[in-house]
Amino acid sequence: MRTFSLVFASLLAFSAFGQETAVDSSEVVADSILAPATDLDSAALHALDERLARLDSEHLMFAFHSLPEVDTISPLPLSDSVFEYYMAELDARTPFEMAYNPVVKRYLERYLKYGTARLSRMMAHGQYYFPMFEEHLDKYDMPLEIKYLAVVESALNPKARSYVGATGLWQFMYGTGKLYDLKVNSYVDDRNDPLKSTEAACQYMLKMYDVFEDWNLVLAAYNSGPGNVRKAIRRSGGKTSYWEIRPFLPRETSAYVPLFIAATYAMEYGHLYGIGPADIPVYYMETDTVRITQQIHFKQIQEELGVDEALMEFLNPQYKYKIVPVVKGQDYFLSLPKDAANHFRIGQDSIYKIAEGYFESRASSMPDFTQMNERTVHRVKSGETLGHIAGKYGVRVSEIKRWNGLKSDMIRVGQRIVVYPRRL
Repeated sequence: MRTFSLVFASLLAFSAFGQETAVDSSEVVADSILAPATDLDSAALHALDERLARLDSEHLMFAFHSLPEVDTISPLPLSDSVFEYYMAELDARTPFEMAYNPVVKRYLERYLKYGTARLSRMMAHGQYYFPMFEEHLDKYDMPLEIKYLAVVESALNPKARSYVGATGLWQFMYGTGKLYDLKVNSYVDDRNDPLKSTEAACQYMLKMYDVFEDWNLVLAAYNSGPGNVRKAIRRSGGKTSYWEIRPFLPRETSAYVPLFIAATYAMEYGHLYGIGPADIPVYYMETDTVRITQQIHFKQIQEELGVDEALMEFLNPQYKYKIVPVVKGQDYFLSLPKDAANHFRIGQDSIYKIAEGYFESRASSMPDFTQMNERTVHRVKSGETLGHIAGKYGVRVSEIKRWNGLKSDMIRVGQRIVVYPRRL
């Protein structure tokens, strides 16, 4: 649900959900199902790897990477015969079409040969996230393997953000998130909330399954939008298999499903190749959730309950400024280590009193609460700066930089800048 870095910038693929990628015949992938991996596949692999490496390195739990002892005495070889055997086994027990071919092989090798440390971290992240994903998937009777899509989308980084603004574990754009009740305001972004965003992703994929009745095509639609999938079906002469319409899909999507297949295989069978989850202690911590009734900062939880702010941010990635606001008609919660949650319930009156004093002393520097409005795209004109644009729409320069993934204030004439204007 987001575009790949510079390799695919010319496609202007604003990720899925109705924001369809413009594709012409010169951008059609021209390899067949069983053809050797092409230069295009190599470029796609490089772009994917670059993006996922960045998201992995930005994960709050990145520092932990020690590997467990591996029980496998003789890890399996990275051979075609082994890949084919286990891929067939995987294909037999999932409604996805799990094909093995040269393109998938290249992605498999990236996980199992060149990217073992990252795969190990993904396995560890999965121990925390996959149970909550599976609960939602099971509720809707959806294939549990869909949980591995978040590996492809975000490297299981709940604060992942693409350069076009797709956000969270499931990489929702603002407009699509709004359709699925993911609210965004100056303090909270529900797209970063693991539970809320997973619910929204399930609802969207179910909607796509009602349209295409094929889970591989659902993945393609999730990435490039249903319109591009319909267009590929027409151009293929009415074919309805992903591998048959693949040559007619946008470049990004032609790489997306093979990567999902490889990620699923690597997660399911990585242990047979001597790869296990990294040791990340926080993932083995029992947590609980408390409802917040007065504005509070993570600092009060740290000082009064001894919970590290970094851990708070990991457990509650939806809060932008480490502040939980109180908004009429909306309920906000904090996930905490279980003992800390119990102590919070006992001492919350005292904690809220301390928080009240904290905010009163900093009232002049606190961000104003504003509900995010409709997304607009501003095209930079000659002489404009980020300050000019911010003033025009009633927002802050820092917000424009965050929405667009800008590292500096430098912009160029003709550049398109995503803005969420304030409601006057």
